[in-house]
Amino acid sequence: MSLHNQPNKEKSTIVIVGGGAGGLSLLNNLSTTIDPDKQRVILIDARPTMIHLPSTLRLIVSNADDLLKRSIHPYGDHTFRNKLTGTGIFIHASVKEIDFGKPGDGGILTLDNGETVAYDVLVLATGSTWPRPIAFPTENMKEITEHIQAMRAEFDTAQDILLVGGGSVGIELSGELRDIFPLKPITIIHRENHLLNATYPDKYRIAVQKQLEGRGITVLTGDAISASDASKVSGSQIPKDGFITEQGKTLKADLVIPTWGTRPNTSYLPSDLLSSTGHVKILPTFQLPAHPNVFAFGDIMDWKEQKTAANASFFQAPKVAKNILLYLRETEGIAKYNGSFVMIMVTNGKTSGMGYFNILWGIIVGGWISSLMKSKDLMVSRISGMTGYTPV
Repeated sequence: MSLHNQPNKEKSTIVIVGGGAGGLSLLNNLSTTIDPDKQRVILIDARPTMIHLPSTLRLIVSNADDLLKRSIHPYGDHTFRNKLTGTGIFIHASVKEIDFGKPGDGGILTLDNGETVAYDVLVLATGSTWPRPIAFPTENMKEITEHIQAMRAEFDTAQDILLVGGGSVGIELSGELRDIFPLKPITIIHRENHLLNATYPDKYRIAVQKQLEGRGITVLTGDAISASDASKVSGSQIPKDGFITEQGKTLKADLVIPTWGTRPNTSYLPSDLLSSTGHVKILPTFQLPAHPNVFAFGDIMDWKEQKTAANASFFQAPKVAKNILLYLRETEGIAKYNGSFVMIMVTNGKTSGMGYFNILWGIIVGGWISSLMKSKDLMVSRISGMTGYTPV
């Protein structure tokens, strides 16, 4: 049973599933535009805390910058501000099943804690599932802390580290490791001919590789180890004679970290709503084609662009907020999403990194600019503005 399983006759119930960067940005947009006499908001997340993704790769390597306290913020009354103050509800749970109901009638969520939650409008913003280093537990802060401490211990005791995957996770993790362990061998192996992916120009991808190599990080592109070898991440499983790559190189790391395998977090949804890649099929208005009162955005949406927190927060969330209220008011003018321009900023430790912006002729920035924009602080100082929580 649940306190939230019956529709509210006086107010429309908006349920947001996912309290990451996208979900919180949507919540904050609604907090200034909602009519609290006509609408209420429920936020559901699998974790009791919001974990600031851009800072996690520094967080799991060492206690630098006190990130365990500064980059993990609990949900609570402070999460709901402005017009949502005192009325918003947070539920720590995962969605097991959705009864979408009849068109226009709303639906019901079944949660893994046994509760059911009725909605008039449902927003899916559950983001991605991430590789093991940043696949944080969902139960409580104690479990999250233990995961972080375990990762730090693995890095600290390793003699030779192999990162399997040269996307942004592998690149940024290698830079954080080099900051803390200046002499420890670190290798990235990446199946494609250049780091990252073909969304970005080769000149940028090559420049990122050269910057890493300039810090003594070995980068092997156009090569891979087998999937079975990549899964051997504990010391007892790693072959005594090392791994043999597809190109015939021998790698004798004693710690293998998967930094690939990011997937949309949509396993709770029926397959007919998903694309072949597991993303949610949407209209340009962010609505599901068969369910106009259900919206999806962020990493999970089936849209041909890079999945980033910036896209979800700045380009998508404001339009989703607008469209939700227009839908509830049965007003025309629902906004269509046309995508955003390509941009990326990858860090290389605290003082370096490199960014690309697909404007003008394609602008590449590095050095002090990347440090100022992201690398030095990882935008941790901005988290409270999103969560409403101030660490003490």
